[in-house]
Amino acid sequence: MTGGQRDRVFTGRILFLTSDATLLRRQLDGEDLPWDPALALMDNISTDEITPAWVCYYYDETLGKYVNIGFRQGNVKHGDFADAGAAVVVSGLSKGCGSSRETAPYAEKWAGVQLVIAKTIEKIYGQNCQNIGLLTSTDFGLIDRIRRGESIPLDEFTRGLDPISADVVRYGGLFPYNRARLRGEVAPPPITTTPRPMNVTEKIIASRAVADAKTGRLGLPAVAPGDALFCRTDVRFTHEYVTPMAEALFLHSLGPEARVSDPASVYAFRDHLTYLGQAMSPEHKKMGLLALADGMAVTQERFTTRQGIRLFGEVEGGGSEAICHNAVLEEIGLPGQVIIGSDSHTCTAGALGAFAFGVGATDIANAWYTQDVRVVVPETVRVDLQGQLSGSLTAKDVMLKILADPYIKSGKAIAQVLEFGGEGVRFLNMDERATLTNMAVEAGATTGIIEPDDITVDYLMAMGRWSSERDQPHLFASDPEAQYAHRFAVDLTTLRPMVARPGDPRNGVELSSLEGLENGPVRIDIAYGGSCTGGKMTDMDLYARVLGAAVAQGRRVKEGVELYIQFGSQRIKRYAEERGYITLFEAAGATLINPSCGACIRAGPGVSESKDDVTVSAINRNFPGRSGPGKVYLASPLVVAASAIAGQIVGPAEIGL
Repeated sequence: MTGGQRDRVFTGRILFLTSDATLLRRQLDGEDLPWDPALALMDNISTDEITPAWVCYYYDETLGKYVNIGFRQGNVKHGDFADAGAAVVVSGLSKGCGSSRETAPYAEKWAGVQLVIAKTIEKIYGQNCQNIGLLTSTDFGLIDRIRRGESIPLDEFTRGLDPISADVVRYGGLFPYNRARLRGEVAPPPITTTPRPMNVTEKIIASRAVADAKTGRLGLPAVAPGDALFCRTDVRFTHEYVTPMAEALFLHSLGPEARVSDPASVYAFRDHLTYLGQAMSPEHKKMGLLALADGMAVTQERFTTRQGIRLFGEVEGGGSEAICHNAVLEEIGLPGQVIIGSDSHTCTAGALGAFAFGVGATDIANAWYTQDVRVVVPETVRVDLQGQLSGSLTAKDVMLKILADPYIKSGKAIAQVLEFGGEGVRFLNMDERATLTNMAVEAGATTGIIEPDDITVDYLMAMGRWSSERDQPHLFASDPEAQYAHRFAVDLTTLRPMVARPGDPRNGVELSSLEGLENGPVRIDIAYGGSCTGGKMTDMDLYARVLGAAVAQGRRVKEGVELYIQFGSQRIKRYAEERGYITLFEAAGATLINPSCGACIRAGPGVSESKDDVTVSAINRNFPGRSGPGKVYLASPLVVAASAIAGQIVGPAEIGL
């Protein structure tokens, strides 16, 4: 058999990640549960729960001691899972949703886990598992076979995978596979898809497909869902959370003198942890975690200097030049490109008409060397936006409505692409389009994308980045006969303001129903406007619309409530300054923050301090513990600003703004 992996006998314990905290605790304390299909398993276990933000400051075997310490039950302690001796962990739907952090499967592997079984497995997490040799399956029939001591054929873990992924599993990870590929021992099968109608994503992939690895020839006549290939990337980026781990993998595999290929197309960002010192708990500081986190930035700067990589760094007074996704949108990305980044919200750049998606550290490290990334041509879901939004609605409301759709909530969109189209898109500017594509990953999708049009071109021209000769051929559009895995429509004329209840971005409900669902008004302690999702120029316009009306009426942020507004980039901050928004925001009682990921990842001002704190936020996800121990409701910038004035979750109209 090719590759390094062999048939497997799993001799450790099987742990069921139950929604019942008592049952989970009993297992961690040594009890083995019988398998019962009726057992209530945890759904939507995010990578934030597997390895909370502070755990990711480690990127070695230490991770195994902290695996799952962020579980929502709150009763998992340091070393519990490593000491439990689990070879197999079993859970429900959407295992590994959320951030692209590869620390999550690494932590499981270093805790002794050899196999992850779940009802559905999120795309980035599943690929990260393959990359590091951690086996995954959605076959619950394996449980009894493992307990009987059967030797499980490796084919059980490659069934249903594309040829490249199957070979990565057989070779025990992406680096061993690529070494074999470069030696000529293994190669992706040739793509034999004949010309066919294609959607915009398929056209980009076909144009950037590595047709001949030896000559570097790019381009195929056509591709179809399921085709496995390598694509030549146009942009590769990392942030300080991931760069050190990717560098360690890069140098370990290729040697201390290894050089990044085409460094001009590689970018790095010091944008995640610049405010960490203001948010880190005294306990974590005593553990030396702040020094570890600061050391990641030092490691990144040293690596980028040595490799000749453009680093978007810190600015005087705190914060960053830009959050990576805002910078890619404003300064770097172009239509028709393949863009990969070490962050799940890389899909933001899909608003430009690019195929942009997040990957883990191993994929990034490989792409630094090869310039290529493995791709399985995804199926695409067509989302038709009909009509035009009223002035009380935003793209955030649209996306929360989409995420609450049964197709999305059931996990059917995992690894697919959300293609947003229809007449409604024509009424959305680039910032609002970016909100849609940014949050596609909350559906479990690979990415979101919008066909480039005159709005795209006007945006790029305004940014000084349009060249008709260079860029015009890359304005791909879906063919009328293109095929889709699913289609659904959103009638924007009947849409109402939306809010996602705590725990998951897919918990969307109409704002008007919230009080009934929560047994009365939802009082808040924090209102947060910012992040890559809610810190764009148009978002600033929306905050200013509500806060300007409030100030004109002599009103300010409600006593006892903290309102934070954080800019996505220095360009966005200058935009706010030029329009007088900063003076207005301060007059309303808001605290302004320089660009950084900040509270969105529990690393800056706006983090909740107790489980009783309630936040309404314009960020993209509200998984347990992600922004602190409190409850987080997701809403549009309009609702965030109005709620800050009212002290409870409301829309502007409800309080006369």
